[in-house]
Amino acid sequence: MSAKWEKKGANDGELTFEIDTDTIKSSLDEAFKRVRKNISVPGFRKGKVPRRIFDQQYGEGALYEDALNIALPDAYEAAVAETQISPVDQPQLNVESMEDDKPWVIKATVTVKPEVKLGDYKNLEVPKQDRTVTDDDVDKQLKDDQEKDAELVLKDSAAEKGDTVTIDYVGTIDGKEFEGGKADNYSLELGSNSFIPGFEDQLIGHKAGDDVEVSVKFPDDYQAKDVAGKDAKFAVTIHEVKSKELPKLDDEFAKDVDENVDTLDELKKKIKDDLTKQKNDAADAAIEDAALNEAVENATIGDIPDAMIQDEINNQLNQYLGNMQRQGISPKMYYQLTGTNEDDLRKQFSNDAEKRVKTDLTLEAIVAAEKINPTEDEINDEIKKLAADYSMDEKAVRNALTDDMLKHDIGVQKAIDIVSDTAVEK
Repeated sequence: MSAKWEKKGANDGELTFEIDTDTIKSSLDEAFKRVRKNISVPGFRKGKVPRRIFDQQYGEGALYEDALNIALPDAYEAAVAETQISPVDQPQLNVESMEDDKPWVIKATVTVKPEVKLGDYKNLEVPKQDRTVTDDDVDKQLKDDQEKDAELVLKDSAAEKGDTVTIDYVGTIDGKEFEGGKADNYSLELGSNSFIPGFEDQLIGHKAGDDVEVSVKFPDDYQAKDVAGKDAKFAVTIHEVKSKELPKLDDEFAKDVDENVDTLDELKKKIKDDLTKQKNDAADAAIEDAALNEAVENATIGDIPDAMIQDEINNQLNQYLGNMQRQGISPKMYYQLTGTNEDDLRKQFSNDAEKRVKTDLTLEAIVAAEKINPTEDEINDEIKKLAADYSMDEKAVRNALTDDMLKHDIGVQKAIDIVSDTAVEK
């Protein structure tokens, strides 16, 4: 094939290519097979007219448009491969010539990826990460586990922060009750900040059986606009005061928390190991993010075509909604539950779309610079990993993804590893 690429703008150009006569002939034959079944010619059964008779009556040119549609996709793809351009949007196609017994000439206006000139991407300095797990960290986790297993016990003494009270309350503004300001036998943890600021604090120091008048002011940005910014009084009756009774830190507690340990010391060790892994994972992720951001900043990248931004937004949207559907939540249900719509999600994903595109372009440039070319074994390993991650059959993964797609993803991950593994903490 003869193909020529001529750059016209920052990201645009003209791709001129030919469709050879052999391809044209086979495409005309295929086009005739498709249209013949709908043609009726006197003297022949419907769908049985010979090609010679068709050409005599209609002319071969009647098949040109269908033949072009048949030949064009492969011819365009071959021209893209020959000129080694990277289109990011559908081309605008124009037929330059379709002469008999000559190659057809097509000209396509194509938008391509911007050029990327890499800067430094190895041995980048990133902030030092704290990977230390202290005894205090372990104690805090143990305390959280105790809180989860705590029991609420009635107490006769005054309520303290952290206690749970059962109350009736009636709220008024200017002496009049307002909607949503009344409840019976409501359970409230003091210090949880689940009520209007100041409400919970005024119950501290009171006992079961006490009647308390609570004075508060609704915040100016309160969701109920009819009471926002207004002073209110609440007549509160305290029925019960309960305090948290934490389980004793001993071997039995350890067994309740984790059935795979027998002693408290074993639980502490396991907690420390788990926290250490979490900190290391978080540190590695922070290093990766910092190094990638620096590599992108060091690169010189041309203007990003809007088509790439929109593709990235679409990819993020589809991936997000796909994850929701795997959890049994349809897009319609998600929008109802969150009170949002597709436009809201698109705006959300558009915030960092350009940054994500620049990161992808930089990584692809690193793949090229490092001459990364994944092997067949690596492709097979990636298929197995994806099949396990998404609980799919390996054949289904293979059918859904081409080798080029798999090689791209593997190559990008290798590029990420090069950037992050060579990063230097300072």
